Amino acid sequence: MLKPIPKTDQESVTWISIVGARPQFVKLSPLCRAIDEHNKRGGSPKIQHRIVHTGQHYDPDVAQIFFVQMGIPEPDYNLSVGSGSHGLQLARMLERLERVLTKERADWVLIYGDTNSTLAGALVGARLEMPLAHIEAGCRSAEPGMPEEHARIVADHLSRVLLAPSQVAMDNLSREGIGGVGDPMNRRTKFVGDVMYDALLHNLELADRCATDNLSQFGLNSKEYYLLTLHRAENTKSPERLRQILQAAQSLDHPVLFPIHPRTQKVMAGANISVNGNVRPTGPIGYLDMISLEKHARKILTDSGGVQKEAFYFNIPCVTLRDRTEWPETVALGANIVAGTEPEKIKDAIFNPKHGGQHGAMPYGDGRASHKIVETILSSQAS
Repeated sequence: MLKPIPKTDQESVTWISIVGARPQFVKLSPLCRAIDEHNKRGGSPKIQHRIVHTGQHYDPDVAQIFFVQMGIPEPDYNLSVGSGSHGLQLARMLERLERVLTKERADWVLIYGDTNSTLAGALVGARLEMPLAHIEAGCRSAEPGMPEEHARIVADHLSRVLLAPSQVAMDNLSREGIGGVGDPMNRRTKFVGDVMYDALLHNLELADRCATDNLSQFGLNSKEYYLLTLHRAENTKSPERLRQILQAAQSLDHPVLFPIHPRTQKVMAGANISVNGNVRPTGPIGYLDMISLEKHARKILTDSGGVQKEAFYFNIPCVTLRDRTEWPETVALGANIVAGTEPEKIKDAIFNPKHGGQHGAMPYGDGRASHKIVETILSSQAS
């Protein structure tokens, strides 16, 4: 039986955010700002915010770029779990997180998205009977073999407060009996919007300033190149799927900028996969540079959920290199085509004359998701 949520009659409360991968750093940034604003205006109780970086993203230079560019405070703990199989990485996280959470005894543990860090935070927090708040709750791709889907489901079913980015996500939670009348855990669901939209709006002016330099660096012109990203396990664990995707990219009619994720690079090197034709490989790119390049792309090819949404926000046509997406709103509104990994289907999607990216709708909130998250967690603690 879970312990009751502590009341807010104390002067301060402790929240712990658990992050470990690039998309989670993006989601953390606006929440840090919202917490700081709450504290600076004398909001009660004061929030003591601790950050735990699991080290799941094991390229320390890239991780540091994200923390610096997005103004995120240095982590209070870095668990340095590094690379490894899902099981090995998760085991290291569970062991090291347990020590940290036992020491801190937080009032709330905040978990983000759908990574191994999310799953580890959910499991340890629940075992230590700490209230969990899941940011980006309710997303589903209906792919039972997908590691991210496992993390989403476990995190949602263990969390006490579920902070959904869209009405579709809210509907998913309702279908699973989470929230509302009859929920045995008395869990609370709230449509707050997408914190990644908050982050993009906050950083867009800075990103615009570096657009000219970015395009010049890679020898590109605005709207005359494609942007390709690949990192999901369903693609990177299969050299054949990678070859198919790159085969399609190499035959396109404009240059294809390809920032290579460390996991993808490792698979490509092991399988002796090289790129040629119009594909221009580069190392990982920081957040500001990435959103600048997204904004000026002709179309975006990706297996990333976060990049799908950023393409949507910029009205850039997106081709998703998977069989399903956890962001069906982007497909329903005509901004995104789920093409899979077969070369001909990818090219058909790229050259689809009706695929223009313009959608004229916003299902992901008003850009104030982070403030609503702070308010929702505080009100849940006070009730």
